[in-house]
Amino acid sequence: MALSKVVICGVNTQKLPLLTNEEKDALFDRIENGDQNAREELIHGNLRLVLSVIQRFSTASENADDLFQVGCIGLMKAIDNFDRSLNVKFSTYAVPMIIGECRRYLRDNNSIRVSRSLRDIAYKAIYTKERIIKEEDREPTIDEIAKAIEMDKEMVVMALDAIATPVSLYDPVYQEGGDTLYIMDQVRDKKNKEENWVENISLSDAMSRLSDREYHIIRLRFFEGKTQTEVAQEISISQAQVSRLEKSALKSMKNYLM
Repeated sequence: MALSKVVICGVNTQKLPLLTNEEKDALFDRIENGDQNAREELIHGNLRLVLSVIQRFSTASENADDLFQVGCIGLMKAIDNFDRSLNVKFSTYAVPMIIGECRRYLRDNNSIRVSRSLRDIAYKAIYTKERIIKEEDREPTIDEIAKAIEMDKEMVVMALDAIATPVSLYDPVYQEGGDTLYIMDQVRDKKNKEENWVENISLSDAMSRLSDREYHIIRLRFFEGKTQTEVAQEISISQAQVSRLEKSALKSMKNYLM
């Protein structure tokens, strides 16, 4: 991020004003009286503060112009929310606001960067897969794709995984009658099974108040670490019903234990 340049977002940083505390107080007085021009003057008079803050993120790969604009948003929020009765300097209040805005921006825009060579392999694999499906009306294996593009199978798998869009464990995968099933519900809970953490908590009284079916579902899910799909198959009901009964049972147990 080239912070050494003079002009950022069309602003000549060498000519930015530096306000005294008295000037800031006077501008806040005018702002409280509804003077919007005073707000603009206060923003402009604190751009040096924004510039000093974004220098803390000099190792970030974001463009300085973009980060400067984000910092200005944090500055404006600080101006609009500053409580003068707290008797603290405005910069003391504004700096954390600007830093927070910058960190939020970097976090939200921190997409996984994939090398060009890995992308090229992935695109070749996808193109080859589509060609084979079109010509032979069947799904090719990874081995076939790797052989066709003259790459190791492991490299093809790595490339395809690299460009895959990450998903959240709380992304919905199915919905039936208002009951939503999430990716999380499809995950086997091996850790809970191995450590038997539920057995270390006194839940016997709470579980004894459940119906037989709810009790069975809770035991299969949290003592044996089975997925909702596996539970549904074992007790011959739909996964949506398992999800509904599990949530109801956990709610009842929580209310009893609170």
